[in-house]
Amino acid sequence: MAAVIFAALVLLSFGAAKAQDVDLQLVLAIDISRSIDEEEAKLQREGYIAAFLSPQVQRAVASGKNGRIGVVYMEWAGTASRRVVIDWTLIDGPASAKAFAEQLYIHDYMSASWTSISGAIDFAVELLEASPFRGGRRVIDISGDGRNNQGRPADAARDDAVRRGITINGLPITTERPNFGRPPERDLDLYYERNVIGGPDAFMIVAEGFKAFGQAIVSKLIKEIALMEAPR
Repeated sequence: MAAVIFAALVLLSFGAAKAQDVDLQLVLAIDISRSIDEEEAKLQREGYIAAFLSPQVQRAVASGKNGRIGVVYMEWAGTASRRVVIDWTLIDGPASAKAFAEQLYIHDYMSASWTSISGAIDFAVELLEASPFRGGRRVIDISGDGRNNQGRPADAARDDAVRRGITINGLPITTERPNFGRPPERDLDLYYERNVIGGPDAFMIVAEGFKAFGQAIVSKLIKEIALMEAPR
């Protein structure tokens, strides 16, 4: 029995030694509910691709104590629709940032019903708990164009995540387009402020339409990575 315990301790120590210290563990959680059409989904993807290829974001990564971050890219809709598109990846320079961006090109777009922000947060927490990286801030980056309409309340999931020391930032996408025959979402920024974002240094940046998403995500990533000031 003692030999088994010793062997387990050796394996745990070996795993801990292999874990890389990062400045940030970041979950990118992107809304793919049916209120987002294929063209808008493409604009979202292109926004993240452009962000990781941008010299500003790459310089922000390099500015940290360790000069590297861990990132996972997931898409979400209803409580049963959550998938990891790109699993945990180390970004430690222009080459790895470019490789991450190129991975986004090759994955097909999928859409699903409902909008469960709470489900997205709960799933993102699971991803952070299973992260292969160590240290740094733990952040969930939620982007979407609507309110929570399935699953438990968004603020309940938010509060549970914050109690674990996790920060949730928001990127609400405001549009004037009707949503399945209903009027456009009003005051989505206020909804995100009251029910979605939370934790140390939490903030949000509003994208006024999907065409503004690309620049919004660049500003948001820079602030998340380096805690630099970014325009709201």
